[in-house]
Amino acid sequence: MASSSGTKDGVGPPRSLSRRMTRAPTMLDPADDSAAVDSELVPSSLASIAPILRVANEVEKENPRVAYLCRFHAFEKAHRMDPTSSGRGVRQFKTYLLHRLEREEEETKPILAKNDPREIQKYYQMFYEKNIREGQYTKKPEEMAKIYQIATVLYDVLRTVVPSSKVDDETQRYAKDVEEKKEQYEHYNILPLYAIGVKPAIMELPEIKAALRAIRNVDNLPSFHMPEGKERPVNDILEWLALRFGFQKGNVANQREHLILLLANMDVRKKNLQEYEHLDSNTVQKLMDKIFKNYQSWCKYLHCTPNLECPWGDRRQQSQLLYIALYLLIWGEASNIRFMPECLCYIFHHMANEMYGTLFGNVQYVTGGTYQTEPREESFLKDVVTPIYEVMQKEARRNKSGKASHSAWRNYDDLNEYFWNEKCFKLGWPMDRKADFFVHSDVIKPANKGNNQAVGNRKPKTNFVEVRTFLHLYRDFDRMWIFFILALQAMIIIAWHQRVYPNVPFDDDLVRSVLSIFITAAILNFCRAFLDIVLSFNAWRSLKFGQILRYLLKFAAAAFWLVVMPVTYSRSFQNPSGILRFFNSLGADWQTQSLYNYLVAIYLVPNVLAALLFLFPFLRRTMERSNWRIITILMWWAQPKLYVGRGMHEDMFSLLKYTLFWLTLLISKLAFSYYVEILPLIDPTRSIMSLTVSGYDWHELFPQVPHNIPLVIAIWSPIVLVYFMDTQIWYAIFSTVVGGIYGAFSHLGEIRTLGMLRARFESVPSAFSKRLVPYSKDENRRHQRDDTLERINIAKFSQMWNEFILSMRNEDLINHWEKNLLLVPYSSGDVSVVQWPPFLLASKIPIALDMAKDFKERDDADLFRKIKNDDFMHFAIIECYETLRDVLLGLLLDDGDKKIIWQICYEVENSIQQRRFLRDFKMSGLPLLSDKLDKFLNLLMADYEDAQLYRSQIINKLQDIIEIIIQDVMTNGHEVLEKTHTFHQDDKREQKFERVNIDLSQSRSWMEKVVRLHLLLTVKESAINVPTNLEARRRITFFANSLFMTMPSAPKVRNMISFSVLTPYYREPVLYSTEELNKENEDGITTLFYLQKIYPDEWKNYEERIRDPKLGYANKDRSELDRQWVSYRGQTLARTVRGMMYYRETLELQCFLDFADDNAIFGGYRAIDINHRDYRTLKEQAQALADLKFTYVVSCQLYGAQKKSSDAQDRSCYVNILNLMLTYPSLRVAYIDEREETVNGKAEKVYYSVLVKGGEKLDEEIYRIKLPGPPTEIGEGKPENQNHAIIFTRGEALQTIDMNQDNYFEEAFKMRNVLEEFLKTHHGQRTPTILGLREHIFTGSVSSLAWFMSNQETSFVTIGQRILANPLRVRFHYGHPDIFDRLFHLTRGGISKASKTINLSEDIFSGYNSTLRGGYVTHHEYIQVGKGRDVGMNQISLFEAKVANGNGEQTLSRDVYRLGRRFDFYRMLSFYFTTVGFYFSSMVTVLTVYVFLYGRLYMVLSGLERRILDDPSIRQSRALEEALATQSFFQLGFLLVLPMVMEIGLERGFRSAIGDFIVMQLQLASVFFTFQLGTKAHYYGRTILHGGSKYRATGRGFVVFHAKFADNYRMYSRSHFVKGLELFMLLIVYEVYGHSYRSSSLYFFITFSMWFLVASWLFAPFVFNPSGFEWQKTVDDWSDWKRWMGNRGGIGIAHDKSWESWWNEEQEHLKHTNVRGRVLEIILAFRFFIYQYGIVYQLKISHGHKEILVYGLSWFVMATVLLVLKMVSMGRRKFGTDFQLMFRILKALLFLGFVSVMTVLFVVGGLAVSDLFAAILAFMPTGWALILIAQACRPCLKGIGIWDSVMELSRAYEAIMGLIVFMPIVVLSWFPFVSEFQTRLLFNQAFSRGLQIFQKFTVVTAPKDRSMFR
Repeated sequence: MASSSGTKDGVGPPRSLSRRMTRAPTMLDPADDSAAVDSELVPSSLASIAPILRVANEVEKENPRVAYLCRFHAFEKAHRMDPTSSGRGVRQFKTYLLHRLEREEEETKPILAKNDPREIQKYYQMFYEKNIREGQYTKKPEEMAKIYQIATVLYDVLRTVVPSSKVDDETQRYAKDVEEKKEQYEHYNILPLYAIGVKPAIMELPEIKAALRAIRNVDNLPSFHMPEGKERPVNDILEWLALRFGFQKGNVANQREHLILLLANMDVRKKNLQEYEHLDSNTVQKLMDKIFKNYQSWCKYLHCTPNLECPWGDRRQQSQLLYIALYLLIWGEASNIRFMPECLCYIFHHMANEMYGTLFGNVQYVTGGTYQTEPREESFLKDVVTPIYEVMQKEARRNKSGKASHSAWRNYDDLNEYFWNEKCFKLGWPMDRKADFFVHSDVIKPANKGNNQAVGNRKPKTNFVEVRTFLHLYRDFDRMWIFFILALQAMIIIAWHQRVYPNVPFDDDLVRSVLSIFITAAILNFCRAFLDIVLSFNAWRSLKFGQILRYLLKFAAAAFWLVVMPVTYSRSFQNPSGILRFFNSLGADWQTQSLYNYLVAIYLVPNVLAALLFLFPFLRRTMERSNWRIITILMWWAQPKLYVGRGMHEDMFSLLKYTLFWLTLLISKLAFSYYVEILPLIDPTRSIMSLTVSGYDWHELFPQVPHNIPLVIAIWSPIVLVYFMDTQIWYAIFSTVVGGIYGAFSHLGEIRTLGMLRARFESVPSAFSKRLVPYSKDENRRHQRDDTLERINIAKFSQMWNEFILSMRNEDLINHWEKNLLLVPYSSGDVSVVQWPPFLLASKIPIALDMAKDFKERDDADLFRKIKNDDFMHFAIIECYETLRDVLLGLLLDDGDKKIIWQICYEVENSIQQRRFLRDFKMSGLPLLSDKLDKFLNLLMADYEDAQLYRSQIINKLQDIIEIIIQDVMTNGHEVLEKTHTFHQDDKREQKFERVNIDLSQSRSWMEKVVRLHLLLTVKESAINVPTNLEARRRITFFANSLFMTMPSAPKVRNMISFSVLTPYYREPVLYSTEELNKENEDGITTLFYLQKIYPDEWKNYEERIRDPKLGYANKDRSELDRQWVSYRGQTLARTVRGMMYYRETLELQCFLDFADDNAIFGGYRAIDINHRDYRTLKEQAQALADLKFTYVVSCQLYGAQKKSSDAQDRSCYVNILNLMLTYPSLRVAYIDEREETVNGKAEKVYYSVLVKGGEKLDEEIYRIKLPGPPTEIGEGKPENQNHAIIFTRGEALQTIDMNQDNYFEEAFKMRNVLEEFLKTHHGQRTPTILGLREHIFTGSVSSLAWFMSNQETSFVTIGQRILANPLRVRFHYGHPDIFDRLFHLTRGGISKASKTINLSEDIFSGYNSTLRGGYVTHHEYIQVGKGRDVGMNQISLFEAKVANGNGEQTLSRDVYRLGRRFDFYRMLSFYFTTVGFYFSSMVTVLTVYVFLYGRLYMVLSGLERRILDDPSIRQSRALEEALATQSFFQLGFLLVLPMVMEIGLERGFRSAIGDFIVMQLQLASVFFTFQLGTKAHYYGRTILHGGSKYRATGRGFVVFHAKFADNYRMYSRSHFVKGLELFMLLIVYEVYGHSYRSSSLYFFITFSMWFLVASWLFAPFVFNPSGFEWQKTVDDWSDWKRWMGNRGGIGIAHDKSWESWWNEEQEHLKHTNVRGRVLEIILAFRFFIYQYGIVYQLKISHGHKEILVYGLSWFVMATVLLVLKMVSMGRRKFGTDFQLMFRILKALLFLGFVSVMTVLFVVGGLAVSDLFAAILAFMPTGWALILIAQACRPCLKGIGIWDSVMELSRAYEAIMGLIVFMPIVVLSWFPFVSEFQTRLLFNQAFSRGLQIFQKFTVVTAPKDRSMFR
């Protein structure tokens, strides 16, 4: 083997190392000889040898021996790096490589020389001469980068093989040249900045040159000295900054390109390109203003001077660029600190000060204009970033993976808000590591070492504490609650007065009573002040004294009003009684009636001032944003001093709009509440309060309570809940109406059918030109002088339209025939009329022929008038005539033949001019002519092999056509022949029309004419429905409709805003594998078969496409094509990337349309000759501008790990991602690379952010930036994934795209229009910071559930967000394809928030953050992006649970608190009801059912219902039912359907909307929405009470599998089944013991809605479960469930394997909840005791006794039963195995005892059979209550040793619940038609698209025939 040491003759390698290392144990198969294993599976600790192995793979084909030497060098280097093979995977890799080297040593021999040293030298010289010397001026920079990399590695290998004394001079000269130039040829991202030779077009752009010139201006900058004393040269200002501050090389390179692109894109806008040399100073100033706006605001807030001082004159631009570059370098290397924008401000503030001192001689290190020393490369990372990161890491460990309380640790916001206080400057610079910010306990308890959890004293929270309590809702939105409570009180007072004094509407008593609402207001304000103190107490140590004083004074003032108001109010009564007498005695003896009124006036002064400021939003905004101390002091009482949330008030016009919306809504809501909910209940309430109850049916604990108050509470409680909840209902109604009106005014749905499209298609090209084609004034002026403008517009439209149609063809939405019908000719120059797509002209020619044939009159005018009445018919006839003429003239070679054609044409045109066409031509011959033309054109389009035969066929058909024209159509046809014969005679004996040019069939443009002519002549009514695919129709109509909507004018590509797209990716599918395609479910159905049946037309189109020999698919792997087809219909990364890369395609097309001359545009985009120099330059320029304007980065977090993984799935993901990069060269992938590196002699894990692109075969690394630690350990996964990759994005805008999204070519074309929205000012100087876009949900056709979700999501992303943006002004960011103002957000914390748990819904927090920091969010519906949604029941439920969890966490967050407090009243209402309020209302809806039923349970069991409600004065009252009826609509999900109906009606017509609504109800949509209501309520409530929220991976596959009963039980047991069974028992008890009126129709509606709720919650998962009622699956489910219930749990046993494991996991939230949560759980569990307490008194055995002893005896019975069960359990455990007989005797004795006791009770005690059933209803809830209490007290019960008994009791209950739920399924499964009905119900949409479910069973029964479906 080769070695650097040589051998005895100096030329042969020794083998000792080989022999020694072969004894090492092997763990890798040496037979695995793949190149991928060599270079891509290198252990992380040996990463530096990967390039060597790549070079070995590259040169192997050319010279295997050199490849062997390279591998040997890699092996030696690996052995030197890790001689003991201690690194992970090193031993296995070295062993494998050694085996391979041993084999190759024997197999390979030198080729160019006799020995290895000469071999590699010759090869190196040859490689240099061939590739470098000859290639540096001909090859592209990316090729040269690879060549130089290979040359560098080869020389390294050469030096180890060849002794230094034997290296040729020529080799050394070559190597020196490579070393000097290799930095100029490194792999680059977009700009090859140092490339020489062939420069890409992008480097020739003047804006790039100007930006480069600016940053390379290093004049007057102090220089640096290298250690040897030489001056260190610097190329640009970023390199100078790196030397000054120690930034990483990768960071500098990344930000260098970033800054150049920013400057170039901003500077070129509206710039004269003819005189373009230098950057405009305004450009740099504008960029500086954008980047430093937040920094300057921060400095003003903290009253410090910004360190942005720039000298005037020549150095100003250089200084500005230095500041910008410094900030970008800090940001680029800040890692997780990027989420802390004010921390970045602090760092920049001090580093900018240092830089200024360096530049202008104020720093001690500067001596004589040079630096003697320089910081090491990573000093900024180690000295600045890492210490702050370590603080975040320690805090994150306190989080305990989301299980710790939020108040126990500091999140990103807490740490960032530390820098909102002047005390942050105490950190100093360099930062003092002993400062309070860094003080943190590192002590780790031994017991916690495994979890690595820090303990000890902790720093306080900053400004806010996230405490788990529902009280946040009151604290955040206190103004709303106070308003509703006061309005309720006032309405009750007025209603009461109206019933008592019906003839006196208003009097002094009423006014005095109404004024009592201010006492309530004082109480509520006191509660708010109290909550402010209590909920923020943990943050007091971080607050300023002024803030604490404000809290205390607020509390004191509230307490003052709390005392004064009741006292003065009570003194206003002459003879007070009750509580008024107490307050009256506190006052003095003077007359105080007027004092209360004065106090009310004083109390209202702040509200009056707030109302006045509300009317002048500009004044309020200015005051809140002011940093003047006098203003701050004046505003001190009104708002706490915070950096964010100041001055968020909208302009006057916006304010008036949403104020009017809410005033109208509130008036409607309050009027409804008064007349329907409150007023009708007053009389019954008065009657109840006046009645005296003589007795109860149970032992009444509080019989002396006056006025039957418990009964009044039971009746009024559900009404009050409905009162607070029904605003959500009114919002749904009003938003639907207003959103529909706004949509109509936005021109949505004006073109929604193909008929509408045809009717308006004539105006589409002009609308396209107006909206999507940019024109300069010079172009408009030039084209106005002639008539070419319209032709050019149509030609440009045709380019785009045809690309759009071709993209749909490539996506298989249309077939070849439809494609041809939809295409438009590029140029109309060949014909005199506009050439419309054939689908518009279809059947026009056949109709015209029939019309002409049947026309009996002889006057031409009548026929032509009929034809011209239809423009498209007129155009079609003229086009056919002229095209046929051109086709024939082009085909004929003989001039005489052409003369005949011209003569015929002359006769036609002359006869038309002289109005004798019908006399000169016989119309009866036209059908025959049309027939012959059809055959002739078919022949021209056909492929041929025998040219002679083909020519003769064409001649024959052509002669037939001319003969028919001459003899059957023309009346004087022979004269034409004679005329041409006279003028053109020759001696040839050839027949006429024998010389034809069949080579024209190779001409693309000529064949397009033939195809189009054939379509015009032959296509009839069938084209009316073109395209037939529904998705293709939707896209065409939406695109056409959008052209008539309001949008900004399109700029030229060069002037457009540059943008990036960022997609976070984790482990989702990239491309489905063949195994996944063909994997069968339990019914034998494969995914491929399923999709073939759902998308039959697209499958057919796909097969037609790949079978077309012209498209070149014959040589491609069919299975690979199938994988792509399926993946493009799923929610895969491949689909997303394909869609996003349409941006680049459209940019290149737009560049062509912008810069091409008229001839090129008329010639066609696809027809231009790339070999033509001008067109090649145009193509290169288009690609350069596309690179300049667009970047796409996919953040594949685990790509590096997947590359090295041995797991098949990970490797598949890696290969698929790599293939995406190779397919799309402009795609970039960012990932987090984990490496093992030796630091101070110890192996440590080091993390990098890496950016790669596709190379020739593998990826090529572009940038590598070291991180302070693992970034994803600190925050939530997705935002951290986005954050690490955001530094690689470019441009001024950033679009966030999820991995389940898609894009469309025609929508991508509108992107530059959308980006112009950033330049539009809204109501003053505000420009948008987030542009919201609408989405199309593309998964709606998979199943009925997918259709429901699709409609629901569509209504939210259209009508919902439309009204949120305008008029309500509360639209945020929802994880959709929104476009961010990138510079605004990168300086304000990024595009999401990442704190663990609290920022679970990370996306919406970026919207909150943007709004709090003065951002402006808009919504635009003229463009759309595709999005996938969950399609199965369990997937959807997981998604809803995740969103509900996220909303629960939002409720606790500081962002919601600040928005709720800082918004004005009406905007706050909008914010509440569209975010957390919706989920709280959902919970209240469910709670209302509970309160109503428990209230009725109290009434029926106590006997009050029978005694009071049957009273004649009360009996007919239906007020309660009327009030509850409203919430039933919400409960049934009807109101969720309202926005859907409106949006469908708007965009597809109201007939379609009503039809869809009916179909949805028939498909049980209400069941689905009612079920999801329970999901929202459960997870929202649990999150606030106990936490436990987490990211739930839903999976995005196609749901074609049956979920087992046990799976459904595990998922829905606690959220739905337990609650459903509880409501079921409530309804049963109420029905059995209730005696109230049952005649009311509303009563039936309400009880029906509750029964419906119960049925939905219990059975929806099975109704929507594929094959849920199939008998065999039901049997299998039962067996599986029994097995699961019986399995014992334990450590390591998964929850899906054992009930015990699942049961313990279900209580996880109780393990980590606080004492308050446990107490609440116990209190809630007490509700189950009411059953036993009430029912035991109803038993016949009680004989009417009402003593408390009866209840006591029932507990004795309960205890006896539990004791017996315990005895049986213990007996089974102790005697069941060894003493079986004794155990049987025990069971027999127990049975006999039971029989004896029951006999005595029946005979003596009077026990009835009904009592047994009643006892079940009484005691079962009690047992469940005991279980719930035991779970809450788990630690105590474990201590006393009865936890196992609780578990066994729980298992019994779970078994009973499972049986109750399972039995109806068993019964329904018995009937086969139920399963068939369910299948049709689930897959109705798929049926309509061609899915034949019965074929499933055919496939199952005939497996041998399944292959036909694959």
